[in-house]
Amino acid sequence: MLIDYADKALTQKYQLMAQTIIPRPIAWILTQDTKGTLNIAPFSYFMGLSSEPPTMVVSIGHKSDGTQKDTLKNLRETKKCTICMVDESLLQKMHFSSKELESSVNEAELFEIETEQILEDFPPLVKGTPSAFFCTLHQEIDLKGSQTIPMIVEIKEQYIDDAIITDHEKITLDYEPLARVGKSYALLGKKITPPSIP
Repeated sequence: MLIDYADKALTQKYQLMAQTIIPRPIAWILTQDTKGTLNIAPFSYFMGLSSEPPTMVVSIGHKSDGTQKDTLKNLRETKKCTICMVDESLLQKMHFSSKELESSVNEAELFEIETEQILEDFPPLVKGTPSAFFCTLHQEIDLKGSQTIPMIVEIKEQYIDDAIITDHEKITLDYEPLARVGKSYALLGKKITPPSIP
């Protein structure tokens, strides 16, 4: 079967991509508006981009009414975000927080998501996250003809829970982050070590 994307609706293209570009990492992105109001939203369209400068890209869409999502608005205004990785223990709260809400509604209070202020100049992180990245906005990409906005953020500092560090000298980590596979979530499960290249 050969699928021509020119003939497919937006929802069909999304479904095809979401089921075949897998697994996708999923994380909470925490932002604050200029008044300090906290927003917590999960995203699975993001990935590491470069090690120098240390950057990630996250694609942010719009709300169902066409207005910009709070994450996009806040990131444009304050230029800062905290990206928290999610493990199985945080799955339910992360999933619930994907619900589209009014900007005035605080996801942390509504879904009882505990946060902790680690760095004064950045939004807090979610308590229990295995790892979090404190980032500044590096660049916004104009993706012609799209309502999705790719935002490149630069990692300034990273938090790592001591419980997942197996070697402090080499900073080797061992944890099971959640991934997105289609509409479902998954753990990475079995790890495969490739043979040595001859």
